[in-house]
Amino acid sequence: MLRIDCLGALLLALGAPTTAAAAPQAASNPAQPAGERVQPLIMGEIHTINSRVMGSDRRVVVRLPAGYASDTARRYNVVYVIDGGPEQDFPHLAGLAQSAEVNGTFEPLILVGIETVRRRSEITPPATDVALYEAELGARPGGSAQFRRFIAEEIRPWIEGRYRTSGRDAVIGESLAGLFVVETLFEQPDLFDDYIAVSPSLWWENMKYGREAADRLRRLPAGQRRLYLTLADEGYRHQEGVDLLVAGLEAAAPRHLQWLYVPQGDTETHASIYHGGALDAFRALYGLPARIYLPGPLLSGSPLRQRTAQENARRAAQCSRENGRRTTPAETRTGHDAITYECLLYDLGPRAAAGRFDR
Repeated sequence: MLRIDCLGALLLALGAPTTAAAAPQAASNPAQPAGERVQPLIMGEIHTINSRVMGSDRRVVVRLPAGYASDTARRYNVVYVIDGGPEQDFPHLAGLAQSAEVNGTFEPLILVGIETVRRRSEITPPATDVALYEAELGARPGGSAQFRRFIAEEIRPWIEGRYRTSGRDAVIGESLAGLFVVETLFEQPDLFDDYIAVSPSLWWENMKYGREAADRLRRLPAGQRRLYLTLADEGYRHQEGVDLLVAGLEAAAPRHLQWLYVPQGDTETHASIYHGGALDAFRALYGLPARIYLPGPLLSGSPLRQRTAQENARRAAQCSRENGRRTTPAETRTGHDAITYECLLYDLGPRAAAGRFDR
């Protein structure tokens, strides 16, 4: 039986320690002015799962959308973060999820961080020359199949039983975690609906997953899936492996697989790409439409004019991802009067180089 304990909230406080137990100590900090009140900023909850599959206690971090408690009929897409512990990639991705609740650029979502403990062992595919990988990585590779079992048999059922999920699930990872994302698409494609691979380590096994991409893609089972792929400036077989994957996608991706390749090697490094790449992926997969409104006199320098009949009709019409007109900020930067109140679905961020993808 799974034993699940809620360890408490994931906390951040200016000038205060970052654990729930330590946070009250901030009140007695001699550097804190008398009468000043410090409150923790709650980012999510950390849960401990006693995993039968992994044979140890494991931590899962969950962030719910801001309106989750008040809108009890609504269900949400789930994004699972590999390397998603509280000291790993969960906090900065949680910031992206929160930003969408402020600016409305993509749908609110449930973010689930799955912590890795020995990531170079746990989420990597098998290797032929194990000794070579142990020498370079300092870890024995090959645990990815077990980690997928952990997600499929323990994490996902628990999330789906506890939270109001929509049934649409995504997985996101960077570097070795990005490799895990690509391998999972090939090995267990029904585990997720959306796959986000940020600078995946496709140098693995002499670019195995790039070399085999076309054949594996032809064997994908039916089902609507999406792949977002991006890459920084890594070069070497990191770049070559991704190039092979893209070539395989262009040659053999089935029609039920939408995919998008967004290279960012001119502007990002391996260390810098994840945050912006994740933002672009979220907006591509879950983007929401927007409208341009009539500006007030302080912005336009002119008196506020009356809306036209066409503008009133646009304003009254439903605006959704399905009926939004695809455009870019470059196309709508001028000529606002012609498109005021039109439903617009923006293609934001860096430009895609290849793909068959309907943003």
